[in-house]
Amino acid sequence: MRLLVTGGCGFIGTNFIYAMLGRHDDLTVVNCDKLTYAGNRANLAPLEARGDGRYHFVRADIADPAAMAAILAQYRIDAVVNFAAESHVDRSIADPEPFIATNVRGAQNLVHCAMQAGVPRYVHVSTDEVYGSLGPDDPAFTETTPLDPSSPYSASKAAADLLVGAYWKTYGYPAVITRCSNNYGPWQFPEKLIPLMISLARQDKPLPLYGDGTNVRDWIHVADHCRGVELALFKGRPGAVYNFGGGAELPNITVVRTILAALGKPESLITFVKDRPGHDRRYAMDHSLAARELGFAPEYDFARGIEQTLAWYADNQPWVAAIHSGEYRRFMDSWYKDRS
Repeated sequence: MRLLVTGGCGFIGTNFIYAMLGRHDDLTVVNCDKLTYAGNRANLAPLEARGDGRYHFVRADIADPAAMAAILAQYRIDAVVNFAAESHVDRSIADPEPFIATNVRGAQNLVHCAMQAGVPRYVHVSTDEVYGSLGPDDPAFTETTPLDPSSPYSASKAAADLLVGAYWKTYGYPAVITRCSNNYGPWQFPEKLIPLMISLARQDKPLPLYGDGTNVRDWIHVADHCRGVELALFKGRPGAVYNFGGGAELPNITVVRTILAALGKPESLITFVKDRPGHDRRYAMDHSLAARELGFAPEYDFARGIEQTLAWYADNQPWVAAIHSGEYRRFMDSWYKDRS
């Protein structure tokens, strides 16, 4: 199989490419990434250095019709997995336009080009945030839960989901959509909760926590998410949507306290800051459909997953130091300076 992975230099895409090449000897991966601030080509440098012809990198924008058509033709792509997205809610509040450009226009262009090229397998990777917010006693999201996004980010992902679904309903193009709960694990950009808190705690800096810290998320280790996407790629029913969750609903403050305890740091580092607009209270994912149809089940519980994640960041401090420079630092300083 010749697999096109878009957004492969990002957090989940990086993990997915390593996993797929590690598990499938007959697979060739073409990684297309625009290399915006969260796309780090160095993540996959060992694959480029190997030079065995099983991994190729192309810098391009999924919203560029000519570029996507050329890649699909040149590499004779058999399947597409689209991870390419602007994904940080805070950034979408500060400036929604890049989210519309990539998550909506880019997603539509990519699925259209894939259909025109006759690519027979297509997976669009989405998020639980398209469903909106749950109350404390509400049942978990299922694939039939109405879409009710709260932020420009989640609205852009919901729009993309509807467009991809329309390609199945209108044209019969066999696309599959996956929606996943909050990921954590190696190579995650440190604007997201877990790597941000790990980084700040290691430096004995204040840990900014929105509101009262009781917002609940269902946490899934990135390796489990990648296995779910792999199952959807090979076994997914055309036109289907599959939810993936980790079965680990936790308030944010519990996650932060777990990190502090593991690092031997005091809880006095926690600094509650003004909540962000439209902050969803709770997410929870019912992944029973994926279990029945794909055989999906998470292998990591949160205790094992966070231990592995903490160890990875401890062992990869040069990567962390490189990420903490430049544009990331400027955004974090700007976003949090008026929220205390």
